[in-house]
Amino acid sequence: MTANRSTVDATRVVRSGSVAAWMVAIRPHSLLVAFSPVLVGATLGFARTGAIDLLAALLVLGSALLVQVITNMQNDVGYTVRGGDNSGTRTGLPRATASGWLSVRHVRAGIVLAALVATALGLALVAYRGWPVLAIGVASLLAALAYMGGPRPIAYTPFGELTVFVFFGLVAVIGTDWVLTAGIGTVSLLASIAIGALAAAALAVNNHRDVAHDRLVGRRTFAVTFGERASRRLYTLLLLGPMALVPVMALWGHTPALLLPLLLLPAALSLRRDFGRCPPGTAFNDILFRTFRLELWFAALLSAGALLGRAFA
Repeated sequence: MTANRSTVDATRVVRSGSVAAWMVAIRPHSLLVAFSPVLVGATLGFARTGAIDLLAALLVLGSALLVQVITNMQNDVGYTVRGGDNSGTRTGLPRATASGWLSVRHVRAGIVLAALVATALGLALVAYRGWPVLAIGVASLLAALAYMGGPRPIAYTPFGELTVFVFFGLVAVIGTDWVLTAGIGTVSLLASIAIGALAAAALAVNNHRDVAHDRLVGRRTFAVTFGERASRRLYTLLLLGPMALVPVMALWGHTPALLLPLLLLPAALSLRRDFGRCPPGTAFNDILFRTFRLELWFAALLSAGALLGRAFA
């Protein structure tokens, strides 16, 4: 009942074709998933080498944000085209195309435009590190499009969390460090695992929230395939695993300042407790946003620790 009322209220305030409608398709809250790994990769690279090219860093950030925007828009339009909202049982956030606020044609045009801009930024980055940068960009772009596109979208398999872990963790953090410094630090490698896990944790919340609906429409997500108990365990691992990596990063980085993210341990434990107690449905949206914020704070504190470690080395 609450979900239906929320949808009606949203319909009253969102005009077709408006900026608010595009914000629904782009989902600005989720852009933290793209910002966090770039922040970490850049600051850890600077802490290790003492130098950073600001223009290159901005190009990397722009590319990462665009890949996330493309993923979100493709998710919006792809889900609508496949009739995912037709059952009337979905409990997630509203989709712009399914709600009639944007047409499928317009969102697909937005995807093409964003992809062209991302490609242009990628070509500019080739000047820094050569063609391997373009290969990374193409792989990331294809993964964004394949998440809800193609004959067998990643979103309809149990590999959604793994895909997010790889591209918004390993690839994003390590790739940023490498593009900006021509090297990869051990702490960056460990940080990429931690950031990727937290990004995947956000998707795990999404899929756990929608497990009943996804089962109905044929989506074989991790939660659907392995069950809600396994889904809760996965979220616990993705949420608390990064905290276990913090002391290892501090050891390898030779600075106790890298222990700063452990300040978030109480918040992570609180999130895990609330996740387990959360009633089915839209209440999980609060858990989702809190998970996004936890990743951002983890990235910010880890970056601050790296900079402090270098300043007082």
